[in-house]
Amino acid sequence: MDDLAVQEAVEKVVRRVLTHRAGAMSPSVDLKRTVPIGVSSRHLHLQPDHVEALFGRGHRLTKMKDLMQPDQFACKETVTLIGPKGKIGGVRVLGPERKQTQIEASVTDLIALGVMAPLRLSGDLAGSASVKIRGPRGFVEIKEGLIIAHRHLHISTDEAARYGIKTGDHARIRTSGTRPAVFEDVIVRAGNDHRMEFHLDTDEANAAGVKNGDLAEIIGG
Repeated sequence: MDDLAVQEAVEKVVRRVLTHRAGAMSPSVDLKRTVPIGVSSRHLHLQPDHVEALFGRGHRLTKMKDLMQPDQFACKETVTLIGPKGKIGGVRVLGPERKQTQIEASVTDLIALGVMAPLRLSGDLAGSASVKIRGPRGFVEIKEGLIIAHRHLHISTDEAARYGIKTGDHARIRTSGTRPAVFEDVIVRAGNDHRMEFHLDTDEANAAGVKNGDLAEIIGG
């Protein structure tokens, strides 16, 4: 079987799976433009010295399960976030380690903590909010690194070309179900190491009545 035939066979299988999972979607949905939803609950990425400060000298993050995006994984480790008005425990650490500690939380989380943080894409941390982090073996206070993650679309380079979009574009994505919604200003993050996934935080997902693995539709760039 040549490469084209293999690709066509794979696409047929994927389409059958998507069709099965899209049973709750509107009949008008174009299955060729569907994307799985990934709901991001509060979490953090840690720089190496903060891993040791929170969990002990020489500690390395322990993988619990792989995530959709290649080389990204949820860890067994959790921490407590502490703000001026409250604290949130059981916040999951994601791996691998990063150059700078970053915490992604929803507006509801920030209200509980008593902190105001900017809406940012991952990695854009200059001038973001501060917060205290408590682990089982220590304590860290970061001066910046707490953000509300901007909704975004992960997509491979080839898929992005088919849809006529590229990194930095702003897409429109529609969800289905009991509380259908259209999400504007979805920032595209395309690359060879990206897998198709629409990332929302828990506030956004709850407002639209969607959960991990539900399907949405890309309706415009």
